[in-house]
Amino acid sequence: MNILFGQKKDWEAVIGLEIHAQIHSQSKLFSSASTKFGEEANTNVALFDASTPGTLPVLNKYCIEQAVKTGLAINAEINKHSVFDRKHYFYPDLPNGYQISQFYYPTVGRGVLTIELENGEEKNINIERIHVEQDAGKSIHDLDPKNTLIDLNRAGVGLMEIVSDPDISSPEEAILYIKKLQLIMQYVGTCDGNMEKGNLRCDANVSVRKVGDKLGTRCEIKNLNSTSNIYNAIEYEINRQIEILENGGKIESQTRLFDADKQETKKLRNKEDANDYRYFPDPDLLPVDLTDEYIEKLRKNLPKLPDARKKEYIDYGLNHEAVHNLVNDVDMGNYFEEVLTYKIDPKLSANWVNSELTSRMTKKGIHSFKECQISTEHFAELLQCIENKEISGSAGKSVLDKMFEDSSLSPKKIIEKEGLGQISDNSAIEKLVDEVLSANEIQVTKYTNGEVKLFGFFVGEVMKKSRGKANPAMINEILKKKLS
Repeated sequence: MNILFGQKKDWEAVIGLEIHAQIHSQSKLFSSASTKFGEEANTNVALFDASTPGTLPVLNKYCIEQAVKTGLAINAEINKHSVFDRKHYFYPDLPNGYQISQFYYPTVGRGVLTIELENGEEKNINIERIHVEQDAGKSIHDLDPKNTLIDLNRAGVGLMEIVSDPDISSPEEAILYIKKLQLIMQYVGTCDGNMEKGNLRCDANVSVRKVGDKLGTRCEIKNLNSTSNIYNAIEYEINRQIEILENGGKIESQTRLFDADKQETKKLRNKEDANDYRYFPDPDLLPVDLTDEYIEKLRKNLPKLPDARKKEYIDYGLNHEAVHNLVNDVDMGNYFEEVLTYKIDPKLSANWVNSELTSRMTKKGIHSFKECQISTEHFAELLQCIENKEISGSAGKSVLDKMFEDSSLSPKKIIEKEGLGQISDNSAIEKLVDEVLSANEIQVTKYTNGEVKLFGFFVGEVMKKSRGKANPAMINEILKKKLS
């Protein structure tokens, strides 16, 4: 699908993204220093991270495992042989004077990610590679009026750089791609995708061309750290380049930054080529060689991924909103999946997870299903009581309220203690119906004269009289007979 821009509407954008995803690991890529976020500056720093003479890198093999899992999740080639290189580039907050990365032989080769466009069509975004590298530290410019301060807590943290082909055609597609990638990494547990903490950052390579022409000159926008900045930076850059070309100018190959306050990109420097980095294999690190058995073991242990979940939930007959929520909130989906292991009807479970449980969590200030105080066992027991008509749906809501007051209590204990068991005795319900109809003769007359919407009023009154315990289906059946 071509996305057209510019005054003449005959331009198209060509976009490739480089995603820097922090590897979810307790320690750094080449040292045992902690990766914990928010610690006091320069406290999570090993001697190697500070480039102390005589110290050597020791590879954290778990970071390689995390990269392989990410590659498998996007159906990518896993390279059984990979090598770490030194990339020579001045980082003021990386003391080595170079970055240890992978260039010639990355851990993960070509893969593909499928996004769903707004019109329902699917589009494949090809991924060139995922290579593993160390992160730089953080330069802080606003704490001292004269000096830049350096925090090395992040220096040496493991990163996956995920490089796409230039298959993206618009800012909208870029955001869909990033969100899908975030979601997949959250599913497999390799990166939490949190942009606010800097755990996911993006460089966008943007060029434009007349429809059907060869590729134009690209500019790279560095260090985009939110979806809104990514969208706005790409949109601005597309229009900037089109305006230059439409006025007879020429695009220079540049590295640019996005000014979020002014909502514009600005030149940082002319673009470097790979030769400028003087890559060569790091002499202190051995090549990484993986076996087929190792790769297949990781493949078999992958969880059910978003696309598989989505298909399954659609097959259950869940509505669009429920499918979207359960697929795109990993923890909610995991909770739902665990409830289903107790043989609960998927539609009933999805409805209660999405509405009743979520609304009560929100009121309690609980924003993650990982923090939900109601165990899946107790929640499944509650739904079983509703399915088996031991209690009504209305009574079930009251039971859930009590569960939030004391999560140690099982639903059945609450039902017994509160006397909420559903009334399914025909004569008992008939008596309640007769009492409601006798007390509301005016409404009965109106109903028989054609105001059929009053039927719901009678149902509600019977439910109220039974304290929510009467079987709703039986109420409806008896009311219909009495009112006819």
